[in-house]
Amino acid sequence: MSSLRIVTYNIAHGRGLRPFSALSSQRRIRSQLTKIAKLLSTFKADVVALQEIDQDSSWAGHFDHLEYLRRFTRFPYAVFGVNTRRDGLFHFNYGNAFLSKHPILDSENIAFGKKTLGEKGFLFVELDVGGKRVPMVNMHLHHRSRAHRIKQVEMLMGYLTKKSAEMRPKWTVQPIVCGDLNNPSHTADATRSLFQYFSQHGDYRLFPMDEKTYPSPLPQRTLDFVFLPPSCTNASCSVVKSFLSDHRPVVVDCKLK
Repeated sequence: MSSLRIVTYNIAHGRGLRPFSALSSQRRIRSQLTKIAKLLSTFKADVVALQEIDQDSSWAGHFDHLEYLRRFTRFPYAVFGVNTRRDGLFHFNYGNAFLSKHPILDSENIAFGKKTLGEKGFLFVELDVGGKRVPMVNMHLHHRSRAHRIKQVEMLMGYLTKKSAEMRPKWTVQPIVCGDLNNPSHTADATRSLFQYFSQHGDYRLFPMDEKTYPSPLPQRTLDFVFLPPSCTNASCSVVKSFLSDHRPVVVDCKLK
């Protein structure tokens, strides 16, 4: 069986614990991303799912954060999923991304809408893990509106249902889904809806079960999750104490049948 270590981490645009990205200089953001890269390197992960990562944004130093992290962490593969694009003097380009030790065979990014500020979405990839084709999703849901989150996970469920019908014979496992869902699992919200959907397709497990992820200095809620399909066995999870973002990183280990 192949081992797989997954990390999901909302890095808050590299602003650290500051409330607004625009208050941070490029020098400060580069310093913060260097610290994040060093933290990621200690995890020795196979794949890292990142949220709130900038490709070229006025408020985040005008440089590609994914490429910066990739160089420092020495991951050979990376893919960006930009959900917010805004041109002009004060421009934004940001979304979700993957860093991977394994080849990325395919990728597709889906934005939930067309807003030019604050748009969310999900990034789908297929990885080659030791010859096994492993589908993964990195998602970020709306931070305020339950109604928006429910619609967003319905979009994901529709996408995965269609994708699974097409690709399931080629996949070694069912999709692994992770990211910042912006709601805990015990409420009647998007995380629970998504888990119920996955439960119809096998004995999925949700991590972390008890540990809180947000806000990082004194966590009160679990907003960041990894959904593991039944063919991912011997699973364990840890939430890492870190103050480099307002979220704490989640690390999940498992084995692929």
